[in-house]
Amino acid sequence: MTSMPGWNFAKFAEGIRALGISGPPVSGILPGAKHGTDELMTNFASVNFLDLQRREDVMQVLVDATRQYGLGSGGSRIVQGVTPPHIDMEETVAAYLGKEAAISFATGTVANIGFINAMANTQSFMPGLAMVNRDTVFVYDRDAHWSLWKAAEGLKFGERLFSFRHNDVGSLEEVLKEQQGKRVVVVFESVYSIDGTVAPMHEMVDVCERYGALSYIDDANGFLVYGPEHRNFAQEYAGMLRATFIMVSMKKAVGLEGGLIAGPRDAIQAFELLSGTGSFTAGMSAPAAAGASYITRLLAEKEPEIVDSYLAKVAGFRKKLLDAELPITDTETCFSSVMIGDERKCVEVFGAFLEHGIRVPPYLYPAARRGQAVLRIIVNAAHTDEQIDHLVEVSMKLRAQGLF
Repeated sequence: MTSMPGWNFAKFAEGIRALGISGPPVSGILPGAKHGTDELMTNFASVNFLDLQRREDVMQVLVDATRQYGLGSGGSRIVQGVTPPHIDMEETVAAYLGKEAAISFATGTVANIGFINAMANTQSFMPGLAMVNRDTVFVYDRDAHWSLWKAAEGLKFGERLFSFRHNDVGSLEEVLKEQQGKRVVVVFESVYSIDGTVAPMHEMVDVCERYGALSYIDDANGFLVYGPEHRNFAQEYAGMLRATFIMVSMKKAVGLEGGLIAGPRDAIQAFELLSGTGSFTAGMSAPAAAGASYITRLLAEKEPEIVDSYLAKVAGFRKKLLDAELPITDTETCFSSVMIGDERKCVEVFGAFLEHGIRVPPYLYPAARRGQAVLRIIVNAAHTDEQIDHLVEVSMKLRAQGLF
């Protein structure tokens, strides 16, 4: 083993192994309801909610685009350019969100980092072409995703970076009152994947507008799942559409890699240069863009019942967990976390589920607040009643053993 005197990697890695965490699991199956290579286990970790890649029509779109464009992106969008599927996807998503334009990135994390970089920094490309944003103030929901906090780590907290209590409109207003007269961007999520809560988006956008602040909503978890009037959280999602900018991820309902930011046309065009991530990282592949366009139309227009059926399955799943009196989070979203608390105990319970052939991932700090670790359960459209019942039975057994 290579020695690295003065560095703590060996001790840290030893601690990880002692917790039972090694490398990532390897599977010969696209992550979904099942996971593994030789011995399959039931997988409640996949964020590919709807398992659509197994549909023949979706697969055909992906294969046809691969044959036409290949799998490589070719480079960054500002240097290499994009393909017709990228333009189609961006126009489709912008129209769905009621925005003038959209720009795509390799992932939602890259989109978030690019947005904060564009809005926070001063960039001069040549005489007469510059953007001066060194005075921008950012106000975050304290439970905002790691990628958003990572993007802002160069901003001094208390000067250009502030936070408000999670989903607390009054707390947000208190912060904005203190920042009056400044250029402010308020950053929060629609659906928070650790506790499953949904932001009061109408009220938050109201406060932003009252104080002249821009709003940026990370809708990574609810895109194409929530919004229609007959589904839960329709009012909250009507509020989201009023935000200045909306970021969506393709990982959840669509099941593909990629992220997009939708908003005012001039700002979106400026992000081509200002984001940095559009210039220095490769974008989505053309097949992913083609697939995202197809699935967006499929779920929004042609077969919205796919999502309706999935949400009914989620509701039935949550009822079984509640009937078993398991300590799950309250909000009825796609995320039903079992609250554990202690980080080491959470990893121990994760291992116990693995021994029963079930993967339920532990979410520890910094994904969850310190001392508030959870097991985040996501039901997949392909899960069978038998698999769901097995999870409930094992959960009750482990709880009876005092593991949580």
